[in-house]
Amino acid sequence: MKLWQSLSFTETDQLVPLARICEEVGFHGVIVSDHVFFPGRLESKYPYAQDGRPPFGPETEWPEPWAAISAMAAATARLRFATAVYLAALRHPLLVAQSVSTAAVLSEDRVALGVGAGWMAEEFAPLGQDFRTRGSRLDEMIEVLRTLWSGGMIEHHGTHYDFGPLQMRPAPKRPVPVYVGGTSGPALRRAARNDGWIGAGNDPAEVPALVERLRALRAEAGREGEPFETIVAVTAPPDVDLFCRLEDAGATATIHYPLLFSLGPGALLEQKREALEHFGNAIIARCG
Repeated sequence: MKLWQSLSFTETDQLVPLARICEEVGFHGVIVSDHVFFPGRLESKYPYAQDGRPPFGPETEWPEPWAAISAMAAATARLRFATAVYLAALRHPLLVAQSVSTAAVLSEDRVALGVGAGWMAEEFAPLGQDFRTRGSRLDEMIEVLRTLWSGGMIEHHGTHYDFGPLQMRPAPKRPVPVYVGGTSGPALRRAARNDGWIGAGNDPAEVPALVERLRALRAEAGREGEPFETIVAVTAPPDVDLFCRLEDAGATATIHYPLLFSLGPGALLEQKREALEHFGNAIIARCG
C-alpha cells in the first residue's frame, strides 16, 4: 500500500520543507490541489460535502501546482508528486503539456497528472472556458497531452482543439501517468480509460464496490491487463489494519488527510513536522 500525504490548503512557503519531511518519514509521495482563484460570489455546490460548502475560502493559497511540484522535486530525491486534482479544462492543452512535461523532466519523471472536470462553474468564464463542455474537452485534452509528450512533430484536428504541425520540448523520458478524480459515471469511465483513479473521500465500506466498478469499466475499455492505480482517501482515522483491508479490497494507495483538517488553520511548520513524524512512526513504519 502506497501512502501519499496531501499538502492541499498548505501555506506556499511551507511546501518545500514539508516535502523534505514527507520524504524523511517515508511517504511514497505528496499531492497538491488546484484552483486559480476563489470567486467573490460562489453559488456552485462542492460535491464532496453534504452542505455543499468547500473546505476552503478566499484566503486559501493556491500556488501554481507544477511550479510548486518543481520546487519540491528539486529539494527531494525519491518523493513522487501528483495533483488531486488539476483542473486541466481551465487551460489550453499546449500550456498544460508544457507545464507538466517541464516538471516531469526537472523531477526525473517523479510526477503523475491527476485531473478532474471541475465543479466550480464560476472559475471557468473568467478564463474564457466553457463550463458545459469541460468533460468532453478533458477527454480530448488527455489524448492531445499524450501525443504532445511524445516529443515529436505532431498535429491535432479534433472537436475542441485544432493545431499543428508543431513540436514541444522538453519531453518526458517516460510517459506521464494520468489519474482521474470524480465519482460520477463519466469520471469513472474516464479513469478506466487511463492510468488510475484518485478519490476525494469515501467511507471505507464503499471501497470494495468502487474497486469492482473500476475493474468492470477497465474490462469494458479493454485495459484490464494493464497497470492501474486506485488511490483512495477515506473518511476514517488512519489505522494499519484499515489500510490492510483497503489493500485486500484492491486499493493500491491511500491519501492522508490535509494537515489543515488534522491540525486546523495556522499550524506552525514544527507542529506539522511532529504530526508527519507521528504518522511515519505509527503507520508508515508498520505498513512496511
